[in-house]
Amino acid sequence: MKREWIALLLIAILCLAVGLAEPRYLQPRSIDSILLWMPLTVVLAMGQHLVVITGGIDISIGSILAFAGIGVGLLLKAQPGLPIPLAFACGIAIGLVLGFVNAALIVWLRLAPLIATIGTLAAFRGLTFALSKGDQIDGSTLPDGLTSLASNGVSAGGVTVSWLLVIGLGVAGATALFLRFGAAGRALFAVGSNAEAARLRGVSLSKATFVAYSTCGALAGLAGVMYAARFGFVNPGSAGQNFELTVIAAVAIGGAKLTGGSGTVTGTLLGCLLLSCINVALSTLGIDANWQLLAYGTVILAAIVVDGIRSKAEVAR
Repeated sequence: MKREWIALLLIAILCLAVGLAEPRYLQPRSIDSILLWMPLTVVLAMGQHLVVITGGIDISIGSILAFAGIGVGLLLKAQPGLPIPLAFACGIAIGLVLGFVNAALIVWLRLAPLIATIGTLAAFRGLTFALSKGDQIDGSTLPDGLTSLASNGVSAGGVTVSWLLVIGLGVAGATALFLRFGAAGRALFAVGSNAEAARLRGVSLSKATFVAYSTCGALAGLAGVMYAARFGFVNPGSAGQNFELTVIAAVAIGGAKLTGGSGTVTGTLLGCLLLSCINVALSTLGIDANWQLLAYGTVILAAIVVDGIRSKAEVAR
């Protein structure tokens, strides 16, 4: 059975079980909460999806989110009339630069992706504190046109699909098209499947790495602006914390091999939906939110074990 179908089955079982235990879980208000929780995870997971396909990993995305959110917040404070699309463009540009730094460390200094991005996780968070001087961006700084993206959207049957989720789904659609039809997207799969074979076929490993990590950074920067819109503030310490675990879990649930070479956007989207359902289920059932981390860690470990078993089976053939 494809991992996408397994994820879909898990979502159905979870919704049924929690719905029976607490009928409020299947009401429009809870569904709104599920859909509102998804946008940030979807955008970040799409970037992580590209990196994982190459066989890499980016642990710094939460810190990039925070830095971009603070940077754009300060820009909006200095220029209150700044158009919202331009604010998003600035967030993407900030993330792109930081993602490029990650790629440079991996390609030019030949650091392992895990080591490089653990280092930048701390470095970018430090830069965030330095830029903000420890102060958070609050609601008085953010324009209504930005924060309304979380509350307004397309409504049907008492359920609202926020504009933030529309943005997230748009990013997912663009990612799917890039991976399916773009030469650079197909190169990511080739590098993740067998880097040496890809190199012999003329694929630039350096270019693929820069594309993956720079795009991942750009999407984390976009998520930083979306975070400000979603919560109405950006705290330099808490913004983006633990998001790396969330998105790695989402990618793993969706069936992407953490060793690289495979994965689908549909699977990652289903992974995001499952984690969103778990998050709201814990809240609805009154369970401590700290159990989320245990759930995410368990999912990642399970995915690694499954990848290991699958790889051994492929070698045995």
